[in-house]
Order: sequence, then structure tokens, then C-alpha cells
Amino acid sequence: EKEAEHIEGFAPELAWVTRGGNEELEEPLAIRPSSETIISHSFARWVKSYRDLPILLNQWNNVMRWEKRTTLFLRTTEFLWQEGHTAHRTIEEAEERTLMMLEVYKAFAEEDAAMPVIMGRKSENEKFAGALRTYAIEALMGDGKALQAGTSHNLGTNFAKSFDIQYLDADGQRKYCATTSWGASTRLIGGIIMVHGDNAGLILPPRLAPYPVVIVPIWRNDTEKAAVGVLVERVEKMLKGKVRVQIDLSENTPGWKFNEWELRGVPVRMEIGPRDVKNNSVMLVRRDNRGRESVPVEALESRLPALLAEVQEALFQRAKAFQDQNTRHTDSYEEFKQIIAEKRGFVRVKWAEDSAAELAIKAETKATLRVIPFDQPEGGVKGTCFYTGKPATCEAIFARAY
Repeated sequence: EKEAEHIEGFAPELAWVTRGGNEELEEPLAIRPSSETIISHSFARWVKSYRDLPILLNQWNNVMRWEKRTTLFLRTTEFLWQEGHTAHRTIEEAEERTLMMLEVYKAFAEEDAAMPVIMGRKSENEKFAGALRTYAIEALMGDGKALQAGTSHNLGTNFAKSFDIQYLDADGQRKYCATTSWGASTRLIGGIIMVHGDNAGLILPPRLAPYPVVIVPIWRNDTEKAAVGVLVERVEKMLKGKVRVQIDLSENTPGWKFNEWELRGVPVRMEIGPRDVKNNSVMLVRRDNRGRESVPVEALESRLPALLAEVQEALFQRAKAFQDQNTRHTDSYEEFKQIIAEKRGFVRVKWAEDSAAELAIKAETKATLRVIPFDQPEGGVKGTCFYTGKPATCEAIFARAY
């Protein structure tokens, strides 16, 4: 009974255990799609006084959702994710934490993953089961579909009332806590692949690449191999503790190695051959645009970090330009349908926050309301809803999504 609203909201995605060994269970067990119910049970035991608050928890764990159509990295039946839960004295404090964590996810997406996102509030139809409000960051993939890259929920006192999470306040009154939850999962890996990758393979942002630089030694005979090896060792020592470097000492041809590391998405390839030994330099090749530059060894300590920063920024700007080019505005539902069917991308419209209309649009076009963005027109929205003709209350972003 305590979990009723939460379970109902996840019903289509729940995996149920009905048998244990050879015996039917008296009561079926739902494999958790999220951890709010488990955490709420614990909060109810831990919280006694206002002095116990706030409680801030972070965890990594696996959850399961019964996906009918799985997509590698983007929609999987079982996935690992980072999940946070907090308890507060007031809904206002919970709201502050909810928005703070949304900013954390935005910062990670944009600064580390070089993935531009739009922040906003989810509609009543799309908000988390049992939440007061749900906020999200939405990214646009290279195929024009949206990806929910992180969510943050203000649960208000809903879970506190269901699980009896109460505290004695400073005024001697017993009150319900306000709780939050927020999460980001391994689908971010899928997002990085689809935002930055090209026909040659993966392109990793330098800040997230296990090895931002791969050194590929080039030689034709043992004499050249020995000379190149000396310079490679020198460069490796120079960069130790400053830049993570992988050295490819395999017996494959240089061309094979170049293709292999392009496929893996290493941001910068460093080529060192006999000519470089002679010139006391190295050749740096960018993965994002294949730009090449010869750099003197003595300048490498300063140039390489700067180049990696340039690649990081270039990836973000390229993705941002793609998002901007594929964000369209319309006041016409007919044009909206054409955009969704033929061009995809984000479609920004005037909206009257009508749940029934939202479901009708989804049924006809397969487009969902991704977020009501925070950046609304100054002075409020003027005009009418593009679908119902009612006075618009906000602008909203629709898209087909993973």
C-alpha cells in the first residue's frame, strides 16, 4: 500500500518475481526500478529530530526496467546508475537541493562530456511517479532524437507521508520531511557515442577519455625502431603525471594502428617516426577534425594540454551548433507534424499545459514533451497554444526520444 503510487507509475516497466525455486510466491516481488521505497524505509528509521536533517545519500547500484525494445547503452533492461536521495525539513530546502543536483548534471554533461543540454521541468504526464516536480536535462543525438540525460525530483512530502518519515522540529511539532531523488545512468555513454561519433568510430571528449593521447611509434627497420624508442621513452617520462598516455607497441602497420585508435576515439594521436627523431619533434593528429601539427619536443608539455582543451571546446561547440540548427519554432500543428516526421530535432512551441492534448500529440506523432525549459520568454508567453488554441502558459520542447 505504501508503494502503490510509485509502483503504479512504473507498472509497464516492472519485472516481477513470481516463483522461488519450484514454489509459487504468496506475494509477487517487484525488482526495483529505482530505490525510493528502500531509502524511504530507511529514512523513517533514521530520522527522529530536525537535528538529523538534512540527510544526503549517494549510491551506485543496478536497477531493472522491462524494456520492450532495448537499444545498446540508451535503453537496457538492467543498468548501472548513480542515484542520490536526500531528506529535508521543508519543501523549499528540497527544491533547492533538487535544482542544485540538476546543475551538477548539466555541468558534467557540458563541461566533461561536451554534450550541450537543455534544462527544464517535466510535464505532469512525464514527471517521476510520486514526485511533486521533476526536472531534467535533455540532449539531442546525432540522429535528431532526444535523450533524457539526467533527472532530479522534488518528492515533496509524498514519500514521507507514505512511509511515515517524521521529525520533531525545534518548535516541538512533529512534521513530515521533504525528500528528493536524482539520477544519471550509463545511458550517458550512449549519449557521448551518438553526439560526437562519426563514420570512422567513436570520438571521446579529452576529459573523459581513459587515454587522451596515444603514441604510435613508426619505424621500418631495427635501427629506426631503436632511435624512435628512445624519443618515445623521453616523451613518456616528460608527460608522466601530466597527461595520460597509451603507447601502441604492437607489430601492426602504422595505417592499421591509425584506424584502430580512430575507431576507439582517442582524442589525439601522437606519431613519432625517424623524421621526428631527426627534427626533435612529434606529429599531433586530432581525432575530431584530423588536423595535424608538428610540435617541438621541448614545447610538448605546454602545447599538448592546450590542444586537448581546444579539442574539448571544439566538440562542445560542434554539438551546440548541431542542436541550435535542429531546434525549430512553430505555431502550426501541421508544420509541427512535418518537422517531427521529416527533420526530427527539438521543436519549440507555445503550450497551454494540457495533459490530454499532450497524450494526443504523442499518439499521433510519437513525439513527447521533453521539458518546459527554464529559459522562457521575458515578460511571459504571448499568444495561443499551437495545438489547442487555448491561451499559452509557457513554451515547451517536443521531440521523438530514446
